[in-house]
Amino acid sequence: MPKLKTEALIAELEEAASQLGLKVIYEKGDFGGGYCILKEEKLIVINKRFDQKHRASTLARSLSEVGIENLFLKPAVREFIEDQTETNDEVTGSQRSEP
Repeated sequence: MPKLKTEALIAELEEAASQLGLKVIYEKGDFGGGYCILKEEKLIVINKRFDQKHRASTLARSLSEVGIENLFLKPAVREFIEDQTETNDEVTGSQRSEP
């Protein structure tokens, strides 16, 4: 399966977030970033200081947290999200259970 360039991948992930009603914002600060709800607005906050790969990873993990089951995504994008989620689970020791 062909890989997307990082910039194209980020654009696809941002579009997926938009389809889910999430606003993606880029800010500077001392934070990792991710999905949050601020005053009833659903957001994905990305640290501007991150490189492109880290931004894509943060977007992917956030989308996975919200749920992408009912969303049409290119196979390469869905695979990237699943890979990032698995990588995060291995690092944190989390166990995901299937419904």
